[in-house]
Amino acid sequence: MSKQSIKLISWNVNGLRAVLRKDVFIPFVKAHQPDILCLQETKAKQGQAEVDLPEYEEIWNSAEKAGYAGTAIFTKIKPLSITYDIPGARADRFTDTFGNTLKEGRVITLEFDSFHLVTVYTPNSKRDLARLTFRQKIWDPAFLAYINALEQKKPVVFCGDLNVAHTNIDLARPDDNHKNAGFTDEEREGADNIITSGFIDTFRHFFPTKTEAYTWWSAFRGARERNVGWRIDYFFASPKLKKHLKSASIHAEVLGSDHCPVEMVLEI
Repeated sequence: MSKQSIKLISWNVNGLRAVLRKDVFIPFVKAHQPDILCLQETKAKQGQAEVDLPEYEEIWNSAEKAGYAGTAIFTKIKPLSITYDIPGARADRFTDTFGNTLKEGRVITLEFDSFHLVTVYTPNSKRDLARLTFRQKIWDPAFLAYINALEQKKPVVFCGDLNVAHTNIDLARPDDNHKNAGFTDEEREGADNIITSGFIDTFRHFFPTKTEAYTWWSAFRGARERNVGWRIDYFFASPKLKKHLKSASIHAEVLGSDHCPVEMVLEI
């Protein structure tokens, strides 16, 4: 049986309409030709952003709140099934300051012949850590339980902005950030639990000790130009797919968002 290479790319675009206006998104997709493209923080509903990629099927999970959060997947490979959010959990529903429950569109799952693909936009714990307890006690356990349940049926690949730098080499200034959102012990524990469950951080699989490899940079003080960044965007893969991992990479040169795209290639 012949093997097929499947190129997957994940990108937090920080507003799909904004990155389209910068004339970056379509040229990037056409140049790299991913089989499946996962997006986070789309900040739009389908139809609000005109995406001229007719070879892709578009699957959207948008937030109820306008201009906020949201995920989407563009795929050349037709999925067997599509699931939105975390079934049976209220983990992607939050209450705003007025007591309204808002759907934030943070998870999409596609089932293919050989694996499940999940894209996720993990909630940020906020600068004042207002969401840290929710993140640690509700979101992270609910998401991990979900991907572990999927893993019992088929191998899982999941990707997206996990809003955590896992280890000291995943951000430029670890000593300054231990009590800041994205590098607290509580958030890193969530990443530890993913690894303990057996899932493979595909970038670290290929580059276990590589430093200065980041996927997000603050807009302040020329952080991107100085490469003072964080690696918070990931592809994780089931241990059952380890022998099928062909490559993993970070497209740090791609502008248009405060995040850059990340990529992995499977050979199935």
